[in-house]
Amino acid sequence: MNDQIIYEFPLNERIRTFIRLEQLFLQIHHFSEGETEWDSRAAIEGLLDVLIIFSRSDIRSELLKELERHHKVLARVARNQRIDRDKLRSMVDRIDDLSQRLRDIDGKLGTQLSTDGLFKSISQRSAIPGGTCSFDLPGYHYWLQQPVAQRRENLTAWLAPLSPVQESIRFVLDTIRHSALPTQERAQAGFFQQNLDRSLPFQLIRVALDRSQPFYAEISGGRHRFTIRFMEPDFTERSKQTDRDVPFQLTRCLF
Repeated sequence: MNDQIIYEFPLNERIRTFIRLEQLFLQIHHFSEGETEWDSRAAIEGLLDVLIIFSRSDIRSELLKELERHHKVLARVARNQRIDRDKLRSMVDRIDDLSQRLRDIDGKLGTQLSTDGLFKSISQRSAIPGGTCSFDLPGYHYWLQQPVAQRRENLTAWLAPLSPVQESIRFVLDTIRHSALPTQERAQAGFFQQNLDRSLPFQLIRVALDRSQPFYAEISGGRHRFTIRFMEPDFTERSKQTDRDVPFQLTRCLF
């Protein structure tokens, strides 16, 4: 087990949406490997949430813009004589490949799923608490009773058209997360605040805290400043900020 807990805070709406989608894709893939009806239900619920995000934002356009931004940053980095040019070329090729795969998707993202009879009926009933019971959706109930191999095969097929989106999000977020080295910091009486240079494109704040420490990090802020409060968890009443000094690692992801 990792001896640290990582807390992340996106500094713009685009990265916020990408992280939400990343979490949903991880949820889907985790539960699609399960064997029970409840695993399949959890995978479907994650997929429905992905479709909701697709319906509210032009994710393909946002990803293409972010990949183009990465391309420009790498072009500037290429002027550095000490750069690993093979690695740089590999990253540029990856950006070109992902961008082309996104452009090759026919129609809006998720169109195939949103017009699928099963998904359409599940989506319509999922807004009702408990609305996907067997008496509401007998077709869904029938599918959930099929052999594990059949359900996994269907889930894989439903996810396949979304793979360029998932892979692009993974590439973008991994690049951003590894764009800076962590620094050792200390929050005085559980409080830490810092300004950010407005001229630099900071994307993400990451806080690493040893698992042995009885606190969690509550992060707030924006492009110009961020604040971290280390809270003493209380699962019965409201948590409070600790009055102890807290050592932690801070990464200001700049790409």
